[in-house]
Amino acid sequence: MKLDILAFGAHPDDVELGCGATLAKEQALGKRIGIVDLTRGELGTRGSAEIREKEAAEAAKILGVVVRENLGFRDGFFVNNEEHQLPIIQKIRQYRPEIVLCNAIDDRHIDHGKGSKLVSDACFLAGLRRIQTKLDGEQQEAYRPKVVYHYIQWKNIEPDFVVDITGYLETKINAVMAYGTQFYDVNSKEPATPITSKNFLDSITYRAQDLGRLINKDYAEGFTVERYVAVNSLGDLL
Repeated sequence: MKLDILAFGAHPDDVELGCGATLAKEQALGKRIGIVDLTRGELGTRGSAEIREKEAAEAAKILGVVVRENLGFRDGFFVNNEEHQLPIIQKIRQYRPEIVLCNAIDDRHIDHGKGSKLVSDACFLAGLRRIQTKLDGEQQEAYRPKVVYHYIQWKNIEPDFVVDITGYLETKINAVMAYGTQFYDVNSKEPATPITSKNFLDSITYRAQDLGRLINKDYAEGFTVERYVAVNSLGDLL
């Protein structure tokens, strides 16, 4: 199954928070999209890995992605080494996406920056034919995505470009709130965390509004790049 876009997140809910509206928009435009979570989020203060798995499945339905997988790395303790690069290389070669989206390059949670570099390095290594991986006993061909973009998470990193998500913010918020154990719930008796506040939930909208304001649109999501974004003509920038 070839995908147009493959989004990676260190934890279930990273992708929804970072680029959920962009994925919803691309899906509506006919793109085939997949999500790969690196960990099960088992160290999260609220809920459990088993509950997060069900929440992630529901969020995937809301976004309309065609595949969602979890690599089962250790939450908080995965590292950027061969052991962790190879499973990601296998997924890149399996789904052969044109575009890979991954975690913020720097963030409050240590797994986000680690996951960002891990996925980026794996995208490069996936193009080296002397690195051998197999799927269902068959040797995989080398493949490197055309581009890797990093979404923005807790920290207000200045984006290199933004995507107009007008009309898709509600879908994003619905996908985020599929993680009922993780975010604002006035009736919850579980411990509070930085992401369970009403302020954090509201920030999804006001960040999108602010980025949208800067491009004269209602809402936008921002991304950073590893190399210049190329266009065919000036008209592509309108």
